[in-house]
Amino acid sequence: MEHLINASWGPGSGTRTTTVLNPASGEPVTTVPVASDADVSAAVKAARDAAPGWARTAPAARAAALHAAANAVEAAADELARLMNAEMGKPTGDARDSIGAGVGTLRQYAELGPVHRGRALAGNDEAIDLMAYAPRGVVAAVTPWNDPVAVSCGLLGAALVTGNTVIYKPSERTPATGWRLTQLLAPHFPARVLSLLHGDGPVGAALAAAEVDVVAHVGSTATGRSIAAACARTGAKALLENGGSDPLVVDADVDPEWAAQQAALGAFANSGQICVAVERIYVHRDVAEPFLAALGAEARRWTIGPLVDTRLRDAVHAQVSDAVAAGARVLAGGEVPTGPGAYYPPTVLAGCTDAMAVVREETFGPVAPVVTVDSFDEALARAADSPYGLAATVLTGKMSHAQRAWRELPVGTVKVNAVFGGAPGGAAHPRRGSGQGFGYGPELLDELTVTKAVHLEAPPTGW
Repeated sequence: MEHLINASWGPGSGTRTTTVLNPASGEPVTTVPVASDADVSAAVKAARDAAPGWARTAPAARAAALHAAANAVEAAADELARLMNAEMGKPTGDARDSIGAGVGTLRQYAELGPVHRGRALAGNDEAIDLMAYAPRGVVAAVTPWNDPVAVSCGLLGAALVTGNTVIYKPSERTPATGWRLTQLLAPHFPARVLSLLHGDGPVGAALAAAEVDVVAHVGSTATGRSIAAACARTGAKALLENGGSDPLVVDADVDPEWAAQQAALGAFANSGQICVAVERIYVHRDVAEPFLAALGAEARRWTIGPLVDTRLRDAVHAQVSDAVAAGARVLAGGEVPTGPGAYYPPTVLAGCTDAMAVVREETFGPVAPVVTVDSFDEALARAADSPYGLAATVLTGKMSHAQRAWRELPVGTVKVNAVFGGAPGGAAHPRRGSGQGFGYGPELLDELTVTKAVHLEAPPTGW
């Protein structure tokens, strides 16, 4: 594994390396060099030098390059899926689906880029007034391990098609996936337009503090806040999609078995390692007993998958243990399996309270803590009371409750009667600890461009 700096692949000048272990076996998978501060500076300078030429490139030509890159990623989907499985444990079938979504996103931005908006203004007849859009310049893209191809394709595709140069730092937990993705993308763009840096937190911090114009980050809230602080010092734009503790509200009039299936899908898919996973459940007392019985049965039917590493597994189990010590009841799971790997079973906790860390904080594991409530009003109020604001789901048979939910819940995305789903191109504003700015959809192109108001008049003697 190597960095891509100033159009050259190499180990860089750093002296550290990092090794990724297979989360299923604990065996080493990948060892990569960690970028030095000098490597960061060199990558930023190369991107800055390449920025004017790429910004002047015709939008149609940028789009054609992105289409070609999408084809290359699609052709290598099986290879990328195997890398994702080895590095972070996602089943290869699910990984292929995720990579397909990433390819679709690249193609979406390839189509949207050339028609990215500009508009004329109604001024005097003797003048021309317009709003013009231009790339911001150099974008640092710091991406997560839980969906490394799809998220990276979104940020990289939107940044590149709008004329920005990009320095890409994939998560230190999935460096081989990021390395191979860069190998597939970079040949379709001019030299130095796309760079790759490997590394851990200090490398990300150095990149966020460098002379870049945007830091686009998907990951933890703590890291996002550090990036926001660095951007406040440098003047760069911080574009953040960070942690969440997404609620699921189960209304009194729904089928409890169907609701349990939805809850299990939302909480246990990808072992709970999804940004918009269900992390806390508020169920109406009228259906609580059959819902809990069905959810426990669902949990026992789910296949146990590994978490990304034992560090996360231990953090998840600590939240479960603390909740049990505070009075929660384990209906399924809740024990660390014996043997190798970072496995943790789908876990259902009843009798939870909002004061418990497993409810209040992000867990990012296959845990479904359930809180029983006496009314839909109470469920909405408690679902809204969170330091996060990423997404929420409501299961209800009442249109009036559905309308109230999407209007009143202070989150970026509200889903009614489906824990996952939505039309392509949907964009949302995460709130509070979950970030800031659009991270998806056509609106992401606006985030990665600047706007100029232009007024043109002829001189008194004419043109």
